[in-house]
Amino acid sequence: MQSSHSPKRVLVIGYSQTGQLDRVLDAFSQPLVSASEIEVVRASIRPAQPYPFPWSFMTFFDQFPEAVNLDTIALEPLAIEGSFDLVILGYQPWFLSPSIPTTSFLKSAQARQLLQDTPLVTVVACRNMWGQAHLDMATLLQPLGVHWIDNVVLQDQGGAFETFITTPLWLLTGKKQAGFGLSPAGIAEQDIASASRFGRAIVQAFHDNSAPLRQSVLGGLGAVKAHASLLQSEKIGKRSFRIWGKWLRSLGPQGAWQRKPVLVLYSIFLIMMIVTVVPISLILRKLLSRFRQASLQHLEASFEQPSGSDRTREKTFL
Repeated sequence: MQSSHSPKRVLVIGYSQTGQLDRVLDAFSQPLVSASEIEVVRASIRPAQPYPFPWSFMTFFDQFPEAVNLDTIALEPLAIEGSFDLVILGYQPWFLSPSIPTTSFLKSAQARQLLQDTPLVTVVACRNMWGQAHLDMATLLQPLGVHWIDNVVLQDQGGAFETFITTPLWLLTGKKQAGFGLSPAGIAEQDIASASRFGRAIVQAFHDNSAPLRQSVLGGLGAVKAHASLLQSEKIGKRSFRIWGKWLRSLGPQGAWQRKPVLVLYSIFLIMMIVTVVPISLILRKLLSRFRQASLQHLEASFEQPSGSDRTREKTFL
């Protein structure tokens, strides 16, 4: 770690396929870049064999067995030297798991070197389901000896029905505008811009405290809001991904022709589940929630840690 008289060093790193996460990290870190007493090092996680964007349908679905199993791929080496006072790691969930490039980085020897005994803030950019990926992230970070002090989640604009249409359309065609009165795919521009409040809070934390950061500094900024109904749906979905993923991995590696018929079958099954079983399940849970209010609130609060959902300090840093 750096001495109290040295500039604070912050590493901002992530994998952004569409470019949206890069823009979130830019907004988040802008106050840090502008602070003369802080040195910001920006790095990108880059697969040795880049993923396509937009995706083809089959290539997209062929990722989920490996993503859910937390498998790794080869990455390009990162030209990063020295230690850091803080690491800001941005990632997206893929199939209710951290993206494969993110998992690959966190399982690398370089990640262990960079994150050992270092404060970490994670920044998630996603549709609306991030809870299971959050649990996987905890599993991946545990052996690294990192101090996970904050978690920020920015979610796509539009309701669940809208994003069920607009997000896949964006991934498969590259078009964010779906028409028919639907909100554009992705995170709202205002939400991206307002991510700078988190960077301002970190600058203030560095200014107020010369000791290493060991506790949340983003509390009271509305960093993350969990929804019990989605968390429960994710748990069911992750179980399904694991069962089908295990079968698909047994048929061969990604791209193997033996996988394709099963992938088509599962994609049809998944779509049918989303448009039939999931809405019914959400309605039933809504009706029963009044009898489980305390336990559901506890569930949401546990996933919102360590940063929390309250906004009592938000105006201070906007």
